[in-house]
Amino acid sequence: MKKVGLTTTIPVEVLIAAGAIPVDLNNIFVTSHKGKEFIEKAELQGFPRNLCSWIKGLYSVALESGIDEVIGVCEGDCSNTDALLEVWKMKKLKVIQFGFPRNRSKEGMEREIRGLMSQYDVSMDDIEKVKGQLHHVRQRVKYLDELTWKYNKALGFENHLWQVCCSDFNGDYVKFSKDLEKVISEIESREPKKDEVRLGYIGVPPIFTDIYDVIEEYGGRAVYNEVQREFAMTESDIKDSIYDMYLNFSYPYGIGFRLQKIKEEIQLRNLDGIIHYVQAFCYKGIEDIVVKNKLDIPVLTIEGDLPGKLDARTRLRIESFIDMIGDHKL
Repeated sequence: MKKVGLTTTIPVEVLIAAGAIPVDLNNIFVTSHKGKEFIEKAELQGFPRNLCSWIKGLYSVALESGIDEVIGVCEGDCSNTDALLEVWKMKKLKVIQFGFPRNRSKEGMEREIRGLMSQYDVSMDDIEKVKGQLHHVRQRVKYLDELTWKYNKALGFENHLWQVCCSDFNGDYVKFSKDLEKVISEIESREPKKDEVRLGYIGVPPIFTDIYDVIEEYGGRAVYNEVQREFAMTESDIKDSIYDMYLNFSYPYGIGFRLQKIKEEIQLRNLDGIIHYVQAFCYKGIEDIVVKNKLDIPVLTIEGDLPGKLDARTRLRIESFIDMIGDHKL
């Protein structure tokens, strides 16, 4: 079966309907013990030091993981993806472009998804069949999310992991579903957690490997993971068309649209504060200005660069942030 690398979330239903194996390159990069090695290899190929580490990691992962071709999102995600695709082409890797229309038009989304369907020779009937099968899985991920914020049993990292993996369902949604049920069963048996600072995590998924552990070490818990939840698409209705489903996916459409959903979740989940993660050398860091201006609860902005554990300074800032909120709640 053909392995298709993804630079970010795309309509994965198309690939599954085509019998291909979707592989989110980000997930391989950030979970690999070779993360820094991937970056160094890219830099040896000429990638600049002052370039986002995710781009350099994706470049190396795609060339070393047996990927047959890559779908790169060139509108609605990283502004560096266009250039990355050109380098992959030079390396004889087949690349396919996909874009989330900047104006969120349904016509534009139809054009992009139908173009992808044509690339993989699948029909709308094929898509609808897969979409129905994935809907059940997505709803179970939604329940795990509820076990985090409503029932206070799941950990922030569990919430993050299972939602972010919905970008490719680990390449096998049937196995993913079975593994998820085992995790849910174990979480359900736990006693609810109490008296913690309830935090939301917004921004791209972290390059840090231990941020959720550190948050909990200092008396907090992430009960909302913004972009990860969007990847999971748990709010889509079974009756939604594939076009509407991906139009409601907030990540590609700018901070204004994203903030509408973030504000709703702050109220619903009774959040005490927000951790806004920004990646070094990423244009999305500028959005932090808007975030702090538009949100009415405390916001801590942290920046990451290389994969690995949190540095001492960032740990201290997280500890102080949670202590401040905890003192205010007394």
